[in-house]
Amino acid sequence: MGYDRFDPYGSINIKWDVVSWTPDGYVAAVTIQNSQMYRHLMSPGWTLGWTWAKKEVIWSILGAQATDQGDCSMFRFGIPHCCKNNPTIVDLLPGVPKNQRFASCCKSGVLASMGQDPAATISTFQLTVGHSGTSNYTVKPPNDFYLLGPGSGYTCSAATIIQPSFYFSPDGRRRTQAMMTWTATCTYSQLLASNKPTCCVSLSPFYNPMITPCPSCACGCMDQNNCIRKDIKISSKAKSEERVIMKGTEGMVQCTDHMCPIRVHWHVKANYKEYWRVKITVTNFNYWMNYTQWTLVAQHPNFNNLSNVYKFLYKPLTQYQFTNDTGMFYGIKDYNDLLMEAGPNGNVQSELILRKDTKAFTLEQGWAFPLKVYFNGDECMMPLPESYPSLPNSAYSNPTSSPILSTFLLVALLACLSSFHLT
Repeated sequence: MGYDRFDPYGSINIKWDVVSWTPDGYVAAVTIQNSQMYRHLMSPGWTLGWTWAKKEVIWSILGAQATDQGDCSMFRFGIPHCCKNNPTIVDLLPGVPKNQRFASCCKSGVLASMGQDPAATISTFQLTVGHSGTSNYTVKPPNDFYLLGPGSGYTCSAATIIQPSFYFSPDGRRRTQAMMTWTATCTYSQLLASNKPTCCVSLSPFYNPMITPCPSCACGCMDQNNCIRKDIKISSKAKSEERVIMKGTEGMVQCTDHMCPIRVHWHVKANYKEYWRVKITVTNFNYWMNYTQWTLVAQHPNFNNLSNVYKFLYKPLTQYQFTNDTGMFYGIKDYNDLLMEAGPNGNVQSELILRKDTKAFTLEQGWAFPLKVYFNGDECMMPLPESYPSLPNSAYSNPTSSPILSTFLLVALLACLSSFHLT
């Protein structure tokens, strides 16, 4: 199981409602709900699987499909949709006919995060199951649930039988309930998903020309023959062929020192009397992958004084009382919620205005930079603290010291000029 300190209650929940009995089994409505605040399931979407407790078959399915029918040769009349003991289920595409659809289905398996779009976090389908028993005394929940979303990283609990779900009629005047209900919970672990980071962070300030780059090989050092140099132009045909060849690997990543598909750059842009400004740039170095409905999470002690966010949407993640140091950023729908593949359009940018806390504000010792950064729910590799850009001298640590120093130098210069004319 995984635990996320910024989203301690985040998980993907599977609910299985037996809504009616059939001569040799039952009809069930299966609901997949993403309750994670900033981790979504992007294309090609979720894949759900399990192992039957008995010798069940799936006679029919609406709103989804099994990827493999299995061996149904024992059935002479009426061929089941799936006869495998361990079926694998995927969502349908949006354009399927109405007679194949079910409520909240057919989204290509894509589920939004709870923080972005709660209404788009649910996917459902309906199963007609046979050879299972025909009562709540004989029906047993499946075993070994697993979820891909779309890659690995999720671990699912065993199914637990709970109180049956209730349903209300459209007019709200009649309530019905399921015959049986069981649930399973799937939680995410970045360590299970990948043995190396998938993004990194670089830093720069207005007061120092030095840029702190992403750590070398932050996302692992690939063979240089498997990355693409920035000056090489790739045709659409080559991209298509490479997608097939490198499916399931890092993809066509641009050759860089860090070798990450995603880099987040945090730039301290300006320091005003009562505010300071930050520019955030997210760059995609992957030539064959677009990131839809991307999310960015950052932890910074001054987020409780965040005044304005430009070009991104923002939502504070206040999971702990009296703590407001973590925020979720994401794109505006149909404007910049799609992070394009590597190239001239492969980046999104925003600027933040933060009000100063005069008792705590300082630019020293890396205070102006984030403590942690996540992209699409995965933690990014940060530079080492000793490599952070440093202040050129102590004058920058006090925003009022520069005017005072300028005034002193002007007075001294006038005194020197007066003395020169007198002599």
